[in-house]
Amino acid sequence: MNLRSERELANTKKKLARLEALRAAHENETGGDEELREMTTDSISRLINQLKEEIARYEARAPARR
Repeated sequence: MNLRSERELANTKKKLARLEALRAAHENETGGDEELREMTTDSISRLINQLKEEIARYEARAPARR
């Protein structure tokens, strides 16, 4: 995935904020299957890292576009 516009950047930042809130909620959960919660949290963390990388790549290229 490559961000191509400011609009995509804004939407990606919104998704990132939602995923970070979701990860925090999963980390604070009690009860249930601990292994499943850990796997879910790891998956969400990977998505968060992917979005952060995309944002960083876009922002690194942004000055060249202006």
